[in-house]
Amino acid sequence: MPADHPSHSQLLTLHSFGDISRFLREGVADEESRQLRDSLGALSSQIDGAVRARRTSTDSEDITRRAAALAHCAREHQLVLTGLGSAWHALYEFGAYQRALRELRRAIADWQQGLERRSAQDESARFDQFELLAWRTLGEALLLIDMYEYQSGPENEPAEEPPPPPPKRSAWQRLTSWLRR
Repeated sequence: MPADHPSHSQLLTLHSFGDISRFLREGVADEESRQLRDSLGALSSQIDGAVRARRTSTDSEDITRRAAALAHCAREHQLVLTGLGSAWHALYEFGAYQRALRELRRAIADWQQGLERRSAQDESARFDQFELLAWRTLGEALLLIDMYEYQSGPENEPAEEPPPPPPKRSAWQRLTSWLRR
C-alpha cells in the first residue's frame, strides 16, 4: 500500500537528523519501502548520535566509537539497497542515492581517520564535510522513497483491461437475429 504523501508543512519541519528518523517511521508503505525506511531511519539515528556526540562531548573515545558504529550502519544500509527489487533500481533517483551514499561512506571513513590522527583542524574539516554529505544523502533518500511510492501509487497502476469485445457473428447469425425481432 503506498504511503500517504507528507504535506509541504511536514517536510519543512525536518530540521534535524532525528526529525528525519521519526518521519521515516511514520510512513505506511509496501514491504520493500518499509525495509528501506527502517534502514534509513537507523542510519539517520546513527548520524544524529554521532553528530550530537561530536558537538557536545569531549570524550574522544565515545566519538570514535560512534563514528565506527555509523560506518557499520552505513555498510548495512548499502546491503539493504542492493537487495531491493528492480522497480527501485529502475529509478534515476536510485543511482543518485547510491552515489550519495558512497560519498557519505567515504566521508565517514575520512572523518574516522581525522579522529585517529587527533589533529583538531584536520578532524574538524573532515567532520564538516561528513555532516554536509549526511544532509545531502538523507535528502536524496527521501526523494528516492517519494518517487518510488509515487510511481507505485494506485493512480499509476495500470487500469483494468476492458472486457474483450463480443465475438463477431457470421452474416447468417446476424440475419437470423434480425428476423427474430
